[in-house]
Amino acid sequence: MLLTWIAEVADEPLVLEPADRRVEWKTNTWGLSAEDEDRRSLSVSDVVAAFERTASAIRVRIRELGFVGAATFYVWHDEQAGQLRCSTGSVTSDELPFNGAYVPSDDLESIVEAFLTDSDPTVIAWADLDDVQDQPEQTAAEPEIAPFRVWVSSVGAASH
Repeated sequence: MLLTWIAEVADEPLVLEPADRRVEWKTNTWGLSAEDEDRRSLSVSDVVAAFERTASAIRVRIRELGFVGAATFYVWHDEQAGQLRCSTGSVTSDELPFNGAYVPSDDLESIVEAFLTDSDPTVIAWADLDDVQDQPEQTAAEPEIAPFRVWVSSVGAASH
């Protein structure tokens, strides 16, 4: 099913609205899950190829729309949700709409592999999350959260 869902992303509604990135995010962002059996039966290369085909199809759609700006299709492993997520935005790879630190990457294989081998791909219940008010303030000695990797593919007419 995962490969089918990845392919379907290419045909879903697509909004490129540089003046309203929130609408882009809400319309163009997809969370993709897989059952344990699906995870075991899929190869990394099959999933990577599916995302690459989707990026190519989105690139064609964007050109057909006549959009001349930068646009990026991107994929990341949302470990907390146990999902692969993907989106398209009218941004370059260094302007993706994440609140946290990320690293644009051309290595989709390692992102897919981390998802397929995730030993506990479940959503974290609200009750299991720590209340930030109960936590001591972070000191300079505490390590920062490492940036996560995001596979990026330029799908717009302008690359930067």
